[in-house]
Amino acid sequence: MTVNIIDKDGNSIDASTATVPSNRLFRNAWSLSGSTITEDLTAAKVIFKDKIREVRTPLLAAQDVAYMMALEADSSDDQTTAKNAKTALRNAPAASAITNAANIGALKSAWNTSLLGDSPYA
Repeated sequence: MTVNIIDKDGNSIDASTATVPSNRLFRNAWSLSGSTITEDLTAAKVIFKDKIREVRTPLLAAQDVAYMMALEADSSDDQTTAKNAKTALRNAPAASAITNAANIGALKSAWNTSLLGDSPYA
């Protein structure tokens, strides 16, 4: 039985004849060129940003709670801290390190661990 690999554009190749990237982190960004599969950087950036959006969802919810507690405590400093954290989380997918990444390695390094926690791309 032949196992085929299908790239992001629907092109197919016999897996036994293909040169495949070392990991599947950006599997949905794979692009076929002859018998070599590469990672399309533009598609990988979309996947990367989607992962940020996924990870930040519970972080934003936690900041909503922190803001409400600060509001109840009438602590303007804590309100500002929560508001700034939420703004940073909302802006995370637009980070210049993502936009300026010239290759997959640089894209993986663009994960902001201080804001988002451990990188799924480490």
